[in-house]
Amino acid sequence: QVQLVESGGGLVQPGGSLRLTCAASGSIFLIDNMGWYCQAPGKQRELVAIITSGDRTTYAESVKGRFTISRDNAKNTVYLQMNSLKPEDTAVYYCLADVIEHSGRRRNWWGKGTLVTVSS
Repeated sequence: QVQLVESGGGLVQPGGSLRLTCAASGSIFLIDNMGWYCQAPGKQRELVAIITSGDRTTYAESVKGRFTISRDNAKNTVYLQMNSLKPEDTAVYYCLADVIEHSGRRRNWWGKGTLVTVSS
């Protein structure tokens, strides 16, 4: 079993910043891709950013230049620095980890999500 726990969400004014953290624990041999997705009310879950084990990053067009994804492999943790936040960034943010377990099994694990609300 693997657990992903997100933190750092909350209420912030437009133009403000938040830093999300997702820590993975459990039967982890190696984590390949790690990423952040968001789901706004009434919408489908969509990609925000992904970082590979080699630190290559991909961002949704809507967050380029404002959000930065990073990771600490020693801590099995991924971060999302969110700057210049807009009301349209309001959503539940979910962490995803592509985990290779000690058993050799490989599968994606999701966190339970953390709510980000951007409002004045």
